[in-house]
Amino acid sequence: MLETETSLYQAILQLKTTEECTAFFHDLCTPAEITAMSERWRVAQLLDYQKLSYRQIHEKTHISLATIGRVARFLTQESYQGYKLVLDRLFRRSP
Repeated sequence: MLETETSLYQAILQLKTTEECTAFFHDLCTPAEITAMSERWRVAQLLDYQKLSYRQIHEKTHISLATIGRVARFLTQESYQGYKLVLDRLFRRSP
């Protein structure tokens, strides 16, 4: 992992409230980047927690099927498992 990438993650870990996160991410990201990340997070929740189909998610959110498919791939096939880690913690499920 690059030193600058690690530094970013260490900075994020310093944030303590939703308000602090909002301020930092609004300084760091463009509105489009925040929207894209928010949409991916919403899709992860709908796929994992609510168990909706791609089509149901698209109809409910108007998020593209390509984005939904990408999130689904990271939920089920990729080794990072970051979505799962946070979803499990938020919904108090055992990892």
